[in-house]
Amino acid sequence: MKHHHLARSLIVIGVALSASAALAQAPAASATLAAVKTRGTLNCGVIGSSPNFSLPDSTGVMRGIDADSCRAVAAAVFGDANKVKFVSLTPAQRLVAVQSGEVDVAFANLTWTMTRETKSGAQFTGVYFYDTWGVMVPKALGVNSTTKLANASVCMIAGPGEINSKEYFAKIKVPFKPVAFSEGEQMRKAYLAKRCDAIFHNISALASFRGTLGAQAGDHLMLPETHGREPLSGAVRKGDDRWFDIVRYTFNAQVLAEELGITAANVKSSTSSTDPDVKRLLGLDGDLGPSMGLDKEWSAHVIAQVGNYGEMWERAFSASGMPRAQNRLAADGGLVYAVPMR
Repeated sequence: MKHHHLARSLIVIGVALSASAALAQAPAASATLAAVKTRGTLNCGVIGSSPNFSLPDSTGVMRGIDADSCRAVAAAVFGDANKVKFVSLTPAQRLVAVQSGEVDVAFANLTWTMTRETKSGAQFTGVYFYDTWGVMVPKALGVNSTTKLANASVCMIAGPGEINSKEYFAKIKVPFKPVAFSEGEQMRKAYLAKRCDAIFHNISALASFRGTLGAQAGDHLMLPETHGREPLSGAVRKGDDRWFDIVRYTFNAQVLAEELGITAANVKSSTSSTDPDVKRLLGLDGDLGPSMGLDKEWSAHVIAQVGNYGEMWERAFSASGMPRAQNRLAADGGLVYAVPMR
């Protein structure tokens, strides 16, 4: 009798464990993914006035690496990179827009910091640009180092710019006069109008800004000193792990594509590859897409329509002459590499 009860108990436990295993293997539903699909467009937060990151071209089309990162997520979700609504945000609005659900994801020159993640309700999806702070001055000012900027007026973005400039100039023991602006375009115009002696900003943005000055670019000098680490990342609202996965692995797929030599031009012909990594990435083997609630060809859509990471980079920055530097693949001496996709 005891053996009978024991056997029956073991059967019940076995059924329960099997059910638990089945549930564990099933992809969790994403409320954000469902809302995005119902709406038919991805609401993506960008700065909208940041050269080479997110700035409309002469025809009104949003261009830059942030804009293309938005398109990549849309391509993963819809198979159509054009199903994006760009929502322009000031620096102060970025995390609020993510928290409130005004945007589904933000690629908006956002630096990944611990307290932004622990206190703001946002979760960072992965570094797509390694940046730092720097200073640019007119050559006419006659200085070649930040140590020569005593009592200079310095333009910056309110909030992050104020905090970092205060830390930096205190560290080098140089007094300065901060001139803060809520938006980058206001700051750049003020600098060109000589309302300040120097401009303190991310070096990527400074290099991009200098590149837009045409024949006058040579009149401005990037000083050699830099401050801090500014890892730029996409951000999503905390609490939807599956949506976080989609945004994170969309970028990871683009990095892996560059590592594997897969481009927008050859992604179709790459489907004949016998390389297991290529076959998994393009959905020919495995279930990477379905594990996140997407179709098997999700990453192939991303690569075909937006390109790999290197293609996004070249499109955004090559014209400005900005070196890729630490944003090169690890195999080329940079910091960027894909986590295994298997």
